[in-house]
Amino acid sequence: MSDSEVYDLFVIGGGVNGCGIARDAVGRGFKVFLAEMEDLASGTSSASTKLIHGGLRYLEHYEFRLVRKALIERETLWRNAPHIIWPLRFVLPYHKGLRPAWMLRLGLFLYDHLGGRKLLPPTRVLDMKTDAAAVPLKHLFQKAFEYSDCWVDDARLVVLNARDAADRGAVIRTRTKVVEARRDGAIWRVTLRDRRTGEAQEVTARLLVNAAGPWVDDILLNVTRSSNAHNVRLVQGSHIVVARKLDDPRAYIFQNDDGRIVFAIPYERDFTLIGTTDYDYRGDPADAATTDAEVDYLCAAASEYFSRNVVPADVVWTYSGVRPLFDDGASAAQEATRDYVLAMEGDADAAPLINVFGGKITTYRRLAEAVMEKVESRLERRGGKWTKEAVLPGGDFPATGFDAAVAALQERFAFLKPDDARRLMRLYGTEVYGILGDAASYDDLGQHFGGGLYAAEVDHLVTREWAITSDDVLWRRTKQGLTLSKPQIDDLSGYLAQHPHYA
Repeated sequence: MSDSEVYDLFVIGGGVNGCGIARDAVGRGFKVFLAEMEDLASGTSSASTKLIHGGLRYLEHYEFRLVRKALIERETLWRNAPHIIWPLRFVLPYHKGLRPAWMLRLGLFLYDHLGGRKLLPPTRVLDMKTDAAAVPLKHLFQKAFEYSDCWVDDARLVVLNARDAADRGAVIRTRTKVVEARRDGAIWRVTLRDRRTGEAQEVTARLLVNAAGPWVDDILLNVTRSSNAHNVRLVQGSHIVVARKLDDPRAYIFQNDDGRIVFAIPYERDFTLIGTTDYDYRGDPADAATTDAEVDYLCAAASEYFSRNVVPADVVWTYSGVRPLFDDGASAAQEATRDYVLAMEGDADAAPLINVFGGKITTYRRLAEAVMEKVESRLERRGGKWTKEAVLPGGDFPATGFDAAVAALQERFAFLKPDDARRLMRLYGTEVYGILGDAASYDDLGQHFGGGLYAAEVDHLVTREWAITSDDVLWRRTKQGLTLSKPQIDDLSGYLAQHPHYA
């Protein structure tokens, strides 16, 4: 099977960078095809600590440019997607014997002033003898610092970029593996294989973007056969989820005596997320899994601070991902740069290839703009930068207007329980009105799978968000996997297997 249309860009990789690039490109008028070998956000992009942040600890490694770039992006992304991104205050207890107080003050002063902060509140000092932030902690800390960053539903950020790209005309193909890409003069001939049907297809494009994340070197070695394939350092980061440790809405950032830091963050209302680790990884990134040693490390790190120890038996879920950090020769995994590097291949007469090495979720939009500068240097300029002021699907309400958006939803659909209204608005923003349609009761939403998940929502995820399996629905589009029982998951799997969208 062959696609006779010649695309301007062919993007390999359906993570945050690939989907962000596809969205930016199609919004400028380019014809775009994106292929992802698994589900959207099935790799690194759904395994982050779920923060839109400047990276306070990167200041220690003198990454001032990266931190400034990321800090500026916080409020931009919050305005673009106020349903899936929101402000979060972090409490950093001062631990005697670790980083001195003057260093923390200086770092937070820079953090407050490097990035043009406008909406987020500034840093303040907490008296831990009186502040509620001390309640879950051991009585060891006299002082703490409180500062601002933002939380993000990372997998939904990817899906919404893909959805917006598709709505603007891009072709988004999941479960489709790129098996070969070869130059034919000024054109790339890309061979695809549908991983569900086995059907092969050839697509032609003027420019190829390799945004395969931790598989970027594998694409170079086995697909394009065009370059040195030793550009990224793979670093595994794992997280654990435990029953809620925090009644306070604030998150915590704990210093460890090994120089690393660990976050403890309120998660999905009833849980606390603790992470992350940093270990060099070898092997297929798809096989990454949280090790017992990582669980023990995170439990021990959190137990240094919490008054009630965190033990492996408390863990209800773990997840692990592999970060494709640009290999800058750093001696330790936590010291490797988190900034991105873009590399163009192909002389003036050959079809160009742009490789994306590294990067972090906070700067994905800026990375996409930088890729487009390279694209337009080889193809042509069609449109200028546009994504800074463009909201993602469902995000068309003020950044500070989430509570008002929930109230309006409950006024329109009076049958919704408050927790369900907040959950739906957090996931879908104003798109939820299309999901609920003319429903006047829960019965109108179809089969109930548990945890407030109904067929109407699942149908939306299948028809509009490329969900195919129960894992797609329960772990990447929502986090209902934390609450549904095995029989409920089996019911959902049966429903998806018979869905008319795939009939």
